[in-house]
Parts: sequence; C-alpha cells; structure tokens
Amino acid sequence: MFESLGNKLTGIFDRLRGRGALTESDVDAACREIRIALLEADVALAVAKDFIAKVRERAVGQEVIASVTPGQQVVKIVHDVLVETLGASATPLSLAHNPPVPVLMVGLQGSGKTTSSGKLAKRLKEVERKKVMLASLDTRRPAAQEQLAILAKLADVGSLPIIAGEAPTAIAQRAIEVAAREGYDVIILDTAGRTAIDEELMAEVKAVREIAKPAETLLVVDAMTGQDALNVAEKFHAAVSITGIIMTRLDGDARGGAALSMRAVTGQPIKFFGSGEKLDAFEVYHPDRIAGRILDMGDVVSLVEKAAAEIDMASAEKMAAKMQKGQFDFDDLADQLRQIRKMGGFSGIMGMMPGVSKIKNAMNEAKIDERVIKRQEAIIGSMTKEERQNPDLLNASRKRRIAKGSGTDVAMINQLVKQYLQMRDMMKQMKRMGNKNFMRSMNAGGLENLLGKR
Repeated sequence: MFESLGNKLTGIFDRLRGRGALTESDVDAACREIRIALLEADVALAVAKDFIAKVRERAVGQEVIASVTPGQQVVKIVHDVLVETLGASATPLSLAHNPPVPVLMVGLQGSGKTTSSGKLAKRLKEVERKKVMLASLDTRRPAAQEQLAILAKLADVGSLPIIAGEAPTAIAQRAIEVAAREGYDVIILDTAGRTAIDEELMAEVKAVREIAKPAETLLVVDAMTGQDALNVAEKFHAAVSITGIIMTRLDGDARGGAALSMRAVTGQPIKFFGSGEKLDAFEVYHPDRIAGRILDMGDVVSLVEKAAAEIDMASAEKMAAKMQKGQFDFDDLADQLRQIRKMGGFSGIMGMMPGVSKIKNAMNEAKIDERVIKRQEAIIGSMTKEERQNPDLLNASRKRRIAKGSGTDVAMINQLVKQYLQMRDMMKQMKRMGNKNFMRSMNAGGLENLLGKR
C-alpha cells in the first residue's frame, strides 16, 4: 500500500536529513520532488498543488531554517499535511438512529461492493456487537443475490430471503420491514452496479435511497483505478450525496493517489479500506496511521490491535510458560506459524513496522516467500505426535515419509528442523541465563554467537 510513493518520499527525506542546515532553495527543491512524487502516484493536480503550498508555507518558517534538525522538521510538516489531506481523524459510521439503521452501498460493478458489504456486516457484528442483515438489490448481475447470501452465512449475519423477479425498490422496502420485525440493528443494502455510470444506474440508486432513507450512503471504489476513482466519486456524490467511502484493493499495486485525493475532491471521509480477499481483511481508515505508513514511520497501533484481535491469548500464555521452563517443541512452532499467518504473514506484519522500507530490499534479496509458512505447517502436520515432541526421531526414512505426506522435499524438512533447533536452543539459553541476562546478551550482540552464523 502506497509503496512507490512512500519509497520516493523516504528518498527525498533521507537527502534532507543528511544536511546540517536548510536554505529556502533546499525547501523549494524538495517541494518540487514531492510534487512530482504525488502526481506520479495519481494524486489529483489540484490536491498536489494545495499540498505543496501548505508544506512550503510551513517549511520556510524560521522554526525549520533555524532548527537543530531541519530535515526532521520538514518530515514532521509533510506528515501533518498528509494527515490533514487524508482526513485528520477516523470517522465512525453514523449508527445512532432508531433501528434498523439502513446503510446503502453504492458503486460501479467490479469495485468490490458486494464483498465489502459482507466485510462491513462481519465487522459490525463482531466489533460493534450489532445484529446485522444483508440484502442484495442487485437483480442484474447473475447470481449476485446468491453471492451475498453466501457471504452472509460466512459472516454469520442475517440475509434477506430472495424472491425472484422482485424490483430493487420493492426489495429495499421489504428488507426494512423484515429487519424491523425481526429486531435487527443494521440493514445493509447492496445496490446494483454498472461497468460505467449512466442515467439508469443513478435513477435506480436515487429511487432506492428515497425509500430506504439511509443513515449512511457508502461509495465503494477500487484504489487500482487511480484517477477514474475520483471521477466516479464526484459523480456519485453529486447524484446521491454519499456520506463516506470504502476503498478496496489498497493491498494491491495501487499508487495511492486516489486515497490522498478522495477527501479533498468529495469532502467526504474514507471510513474503511479493504486489505485482502478474506472477510476479516477490512480496516478502519485512520489518516494518521496511513500517513505513518506512507512516510515509513510504521503503524504500531494497528499492529497491536491486530495482534490483540488475532492471537489466542490462552495459547500464547501457555507457550510463554513452556518457554520459561526452556521447553519448546514442533507443536509450539506450528502455533507460532499459525499466528503469523493470521496476522497477514511476514509482509503484513512488516508493513506496519517503522523503518521497514530500509530492509525491504534485503528481504526481497533473501527471497522470503510467504508460502513457506504454509509449507512448514504442512510438514509439521505430516509428523506423528511423537515426532513433533521429539525431533531426534527424524531419521532419513521418516523425513522421506513426511516429505511425501506434505508435498515438500527432504531439504525443506532439514531447513525447518534447523530453524526449530535454533529456537529450542534459544529457549534453553533463556532458562539458564534468566530473562534479564538473556536480553543483555542480545543487546551486546550475542545473537550470532547464540544461533551460529548461517
């Protein structure tokens, strides 16, 4: 997410930090480079101009020119302007209404509207503790209504029964009546989309909006479409007065400019963004955290929140107790691998860590493959209970059997065993030295001595 823009901005800031003092011409040169980086990232021209004007106005002040760390001051200014441009603060859904609260989902076909409806329903149920119903008003796309019903089942929320041949406005009216009768808190109405905006599409959305009188009208836009996303947002907002935006595919090869421009173009906040295909790959849009990711400052708060949501605390406490005793087996390693995968793999975790761009190239050169986690889990899953608890049993014939059962090879099993033995030795070392002495050893550079050079 925003990788290209982030790398370019980081390069500009590194050059600024390398100077003891900054002149006004230095600031102007940096602003020109930032402007080019923004435009290359598909940021709207007007937004880029306004962005640079704000940065320059603040950066040429005496507090920067005379600062002890002028380069760092400029980074802070750019961060603050980024947060303002992205929307200042997270904007929650407006759900303080008499139930059922209607939420209208609009957007073009292929933007991820139906999937986002399922993701939003899951979040409202699990995080907001709301009783949610999904209703598909898409009578045009084949199997669209059935798709939403499947998503409702996966999200464990209600789904409006399908009646063949019913018009979208009639579905909306029935959905609200059923949701009221059955005590639902929120009813999410997934409208039909088109491949392009036309009068018929807008007329249908307006008619549904008149009946539903939604508390929220959320526009779903695909971040991969760049400048086209801005055009779509402007037209939908002019027609139906959207109250918020959900951006999809921010985990893909998106330049990020649409996200930076959306608030300025529509005046409406981005409320959520999709970060993957799974139903739980759906995050609240926090402008300050997004700015931190763009500027390589990380997003530790989101990382901690994700860990709290995904990690099984009982399992973690049990593992911690075993580690304190110097005990560690393949079952424990398998638990760790599962936790890493649930949190988005190594890339998902590293993407939220400060300074990650500095080591990304090294990670790429090391050819770290996210699929390795699943392969390692498969290897451990192909072991017997005795083998998982006592790896010394893993002779050549057992390894061949495990390789066949896991669809891997003996070399991969040897690599995993080596990784396990290093971790087990570390646990034993922790027990012998005690936590404080162990950490002092790590800080003194003892990690290579402990693990051995690879």
